[in-house]
Amino acid sequence: MGDYKYTLSEDRIPKHWYNIAADLPEPLAPVLHPGTGQPIGPDDLAPLFPMACIMQEVTQEREIEIPEPVREVYRLWRPAPLYRARRLEQVLDTPARIYYKYEGVSPSGSHKPNTAVAQAFYNKEEGVKKLSTETGAGQWGSSLAFAGNLFGLEVNVFMVKVSFEQKPYRRALMETYGARCVASPSMETESGKAILAEHPDSTGSLGIAISEAVEVAAKNDDTKYSLGSVLNHVLLHQTIIGQEAMEQMEMAGDDPDIVIGCAGGGSNFAGLAFPFLGQQMRGGKKRQVIAVEPAACPTLTRGTFAYDFGDTAHLTPLVKMHTLGSTFIPSGIHAGGLRYHGMSPLVSHLVALGLVEAVAYHQTGCFDAGVQFARAEGIVPAPESTHAVKAAVDQALKCKAEGTSKTILFNLSGHGHFDMQAYTDYFAGKLKDEDYDHAALDAAMADLPQVAAE
Repeated sequence: MGDYKYTLSEDRIPKHWYNIAADLPEPLAPVLHPGTGQPIGPDDLAPLFPMACIMQEVTQEREIEIPEPVREVYRLWRPAPLYRARRLEQVLDTPARIYYKYEGVSPSGSHKPNTAVAQAFYNKEEGVKKLSTETGAGQWGSSLAFAGNLFGLEVNVFMVKVSFEQKPYRRALMETYGARCVASPSMETESGKAILAEHPDSTGSLGIAISEAVEVAAKNDDTKYSLGSVLNHVLLHQTIIGQEAMEQMEMAGDDPDIVIGCAGGGSNFAGLAFPFLGQQMRGGKKRQVIAVEPAACPTLTRGTFAYDFGDTAHLTPLVKMHTLGSTFIPSGIHAGGLRYHGMSPLVSHLVALGLVEAVAYHQTGCFDAGVQFARAEGIVPAPESTHAVKAAVDQALKCKAEGTSKTILFNLSGHGHFDMQAYTDYFAGKLKDEDYDHAALDAAMADLPQVAAE
């Protein structure tokens, strides 16, 4: 079989995060104040975030030093392994070479602690006592619970109700780490009460949960808000994934032609892809870079690139991103981490520039690929990660059909050990390929804020 696992020693954990803003051919559109429509400054964000994260949000520096206390925690599981999926290649009978970066080795089982640890550290440094956040499938909530406990912070998590009910063990994991987890929409916030008054049976959405978490932070001086995806500083923290992968691909004597990640808000996709895209924008090898999303929440493939709110109650600033409209609530697919109406402004910008392509898949095809992967490689992927697996399989089969040999690299962003109900439903034939509600999408898009998307 030859080599199939590529590991780095602890001293190879990156010392800097990579900031793709330094290499963009065109800068991002400014973030706007929802009241004035004018670009916001750091002080406007100070009620929500620690100043260190705010400055990372706007900096143009290519390298941001990783604080040593953060690297010390990273040593619990980083560097994460990179594998060559030789058994999957054999099953597919493809000439393609398939590699995956495995982020499921972290304590909470996904890539999310890469930023949770950093955010908890910066909040602790600034004297913050409590963090409020939202979570979809629970990967982010459990990661922030883990990180908050390490740095002595109280963590309150608003978990999208459909996932709260689908994934009780994620909730138990958050509570094990010491966090408090509430189903969203809840009666604990004004925004939650307003949703429940209008939709008593609401299954919730990430946009609603964000509104609740932001409201709690804005109303309490000892509390800051923490976000697990979408924003620039969050994607920045994830770039250790791609930096490690570049070194590991060199160890393997290979170099990816195709780079793939699932995309909900954009953080694990960016974590793998941005270092490779940065190299390309500085004159390096051109690669096919694919962001994979669910057909039930097709932000990049069906959304509009426009200014919108990041939350349902319109408490956040306006950012230019691919969006389905802030009031859009997707169906309750099992890939809860991908059920977000918007996409990271950075990922959206790169799609608009033609540097990233987007594809959307239905969930049963993704679970088909996830089960095939598990039986070949032994790792059960999270429902979100099956989208990346599906794209990698499709690209490998395309190589087979064309008789071409390409190198494919994807991010296996987390394991599915807390998502086995989804697999149970899949084997029982209960999973449905749900499309988005066209009427609901049209209504949400009609509510986009009137801002010139310049």
